Amino acid sequence: MIEKRQFYINGQWVDPVTPNDHHVINPATEEPCAVISLGSQEDTNTAIAAAKAALPGWMETPAEERIAALERVFDAYLTRSEDLAQAMSQTMGAPIDLARTSQVGAGSYHLKNFIRAAKAFEWERPLSDRAPDTMILHEPVGVCALITPWNWPMNQVTLKVGAALVAGNTMVLKPSEETPLDAMIFAEIMDAADLPPGVFNLVNGDGVGVGTQLTTHKDVDMVSFTGSTRAGTLISKAAADTIKRVHLELGGKGANLVFADADEKAVKRSVLHMMQNTGQSCNAPSRMLVESSVYDKVVEEAAAVASKVQVGPSSEEGRHIGPVVNEAQWNKIQGLIQKGIDEGARLVAGGTGRPDGLNKGFYVRPTVFADVTNDMTIAQEEIFGPVMAILKFENEDEAVAIANDTDYGLTNYVQSQDQARCNRLSRKLRSGMVEMNGVGRGAGAPFGGMKMSGNGREGGSWGIHDFVEIKAVSGWAE
Repeated sequence: MIEKRQFYINGQWVDPVTPNDHHVINPATEEPCAVISLGSQEDTNTAIAAAKAALPGWMETPAEERIAALERVFDAYLTRSEDLAQAMSQTMGAPIDLARTSQVGAGSYHLKNFIRAAKAFEWERPLSDRAPDTMILHEPVGVCALITPWNWPMNQVTLKVGAALVAGNTMVLKPSEETPLDAMIFAEIMDAADLPPGVFNLVNGDGVGVGTQLTTHKDVDMVSFTGSTRAGTLISKAAADTIKRVHLELGGKGANLVFADADEKAVKRSVLHMMQNTGQSCNAPSRMLVESSVYDKVVEEAAAVASKVQVGPSSEEGRHIGPVVNEAQWNKIQGLIQKGIDEGARLVAGGTGRPDGLNKGFYVRPTVFADVTNDMTIAQEEIFGPVMAILKFENEDEAVAIANDTDYGLTNYVQSQDQARCNRLSRKLRSGMVEMNGVGRGAGAPFGGMKMSGNGREGGSWGIHDFVEIKAVSGWAE
């Protein structure tokens, strides 16, 4: 049993003021793999005080030195790749190959992009040629509470910490209590990067405890949260009393528009994208909207692809998918699969229960429903598991209407070889991101959504912008 009860505060590992043990469960075995301590108000207060004390010095540190610090973080991160992969595989169920590549790789990718973006960022610039004596300054927001989820741990930790750090903020990180071990390794990485004490702090805890303490604390200037829309709503309300800046990256229910002229790999690509990370991605293409003329063929192919997706232990190498993160998620997914059956959707792959041969662990059968209508629960509610809903449309206008008929607006997808159509639809789809024909976003592109998928953007220069205040100074003279 791994024991990691301490917190990282003011440049040191410290014991909790009041021990409060929390067992971390390995979802592949349903057994505890580690024990941490959940923080108290006193621990949170101490971490925030350390961040507040470190703020004046760090915000006055020249941008070049902050960038150099982030470069040291990046270098230290690379030396701990295997430790991070093992921690994420063990605590959130990512198959070890996925953990080594996509999960760990997401973190190094974002840190590298922040370094590049920060070097090109205009921290100070004149308003315009006509007003050279008005200077625009980009300054840190202040003390930031960073609250991260369990599904892509290092992706979210680095998106928040990297931007906050290079922008001159100090911070308190509260990782998910489901996946705390990788974040504690990341704290060791931050320690190895030789930052001033108090710039980065970590306190473990749950949302009700440390999460609420951070979002309501008067000395916290900004909350950056990634997680469920329900929790994001509560955070917004809690932070309102102190007028904090609140950045939210929340849920999604991505529509994937598949036209008759989609390329031959479109369906397979889409199903495998949906199943990646066991469907535990807010930007998953969970609603496949298919043009009526190819509907039956696409349903058959999607079912065949899903039926070949292997499910297995996260500790084993291979291209299989692992378990979902915990029993609560497993029960929720099972209930939604049953709801789909009860509401009349046609089950063409998977279904309720565990896959054959897996009697223990929070494993879910890769599932595909056809003949779904957009008023069904499985078409509207984020399932956060390997479950895809297929709907039919007759023309572009109907496809857009169905796609936009959701509370969410994170990522939508278009599969068509008609580039003019793709471009046209990208302007009509109400989402923060649109991916066309399997082409991923470029390095440093902004990640974020509209509507109940949240506000703000993460990654690259847009991510840095979310962690700065803009100050206009008139009468400036060199």
